[in-house]
Amino acid sequence: MEKQAEVMDKVVGILTPFVKNPDALKAISMETSILKDLKVNSARLVDIVLEIEDAFGIAVSDDQADQVKTVGDAVRLIMATGKA
Repeated sequence: MEKQAEVMDKVVGILTPFVKNPDALKAISMETSILKDLKVNSARLVDIVLEIEDAFGIAVSDDQADQVKTVGDAVRLIMATGKA
């Protein structure tokens, strides 16, 4: 069972190649907006969710994916699956 900080590190690693605002990446937190703060293209969010599924061995429904707006949302979603 991974701790929240470890899940957060993995999520940041998954997000990093998609981020268009490297300064926001340096100050990333649970409240960081993936689209607004990190400037990730909304179409790329699908790719990020797919990578999260692969990295953590979970299945994310479309409804769940639509709820992922912040880094914290992604971390909480992963933690809630019990796979982390």
